[in-house]
Amino acid sequence: MSQDQKPGRVAVITGASSGIGAATARSLHARGYRVALLARRKDRIESLADELGDGAIACSADVTDRDTLVAAAERVKREFGGTDVLVNNAGVMLLGPFSAERRDDYRTMIEANLLGAITATEVFLDQLKDGGGDLINISSVAGRIANVGSGVYAATKFGINGWSESLRKELLPDVRGTVIEPGVVATELPTHITHEATRQSARQLYDVAEVTAEDVAEVITFALGRPRHLAVHEILLRPAGQVL
Repeated sequence: MSQDQKPGRVAVITGASSGIGAATARSLHARGYRVALLARRKDRIESLADELGDGAIACSADVTDRDTLVAAAERVKREFGGTDVLVNNAGVMLLGPFSAERRDDYRTMIEANLLGAITATEVFLDQLKDGGGDLINISSVAGRIANVGSGVYAATKFGINGWSESLRKELLPDVRGTVIEPGVVATELPTHITHEATRQSARQLYDVAEVTAEDVAEVITFALGRPRHLAVHEILLRPAGQVL
């Protein structure tokens, strides 16, 4: 990089080991962003960082473990100078009938999907405020409509939406907040469902999903590219990649 070139903006992406997170990292890096890949699966994010090359680092971190997020934030500050964009993407979707037998699944979803995003934002907030940053929260259409078997998952996404609405008003103009609400996206998300019958039916639905992780990544990239006075707060993605 020549002396007269400015380095690209820095994007921190949680859940970057697969799906929307990995696709977003590729999309942003291709447009000149430096990207910090955060996920628990260290081998995957290291492989992705190697694929992307210069301007990509892999930070082993778990959004339910604040200490690992603090360590990641310190590394981003040290190696990239700070964070301009935080994409809160990490999460799990453990659908199934409501039952005491699945209480561990409920705690896992709440801690990863909702508290994980809150904790990551709290840890990176000072960096985002320094120079005007962007906060992208990945929610879901399940944050608007709750179906049978999705109650606690929907509760985490309703929570993301409410928290994001409040935070957007609180942080402007220092930080611009955007919520992305995809429908069914062709990712590995349903493979983690522990309830076997629900997992099988969900996989059938996801196998024919029309929206891809790359589609969502392009929408995220578009939102970040908008002038700051044209803030976009909510973007819904429906089948066929429709943006509503």
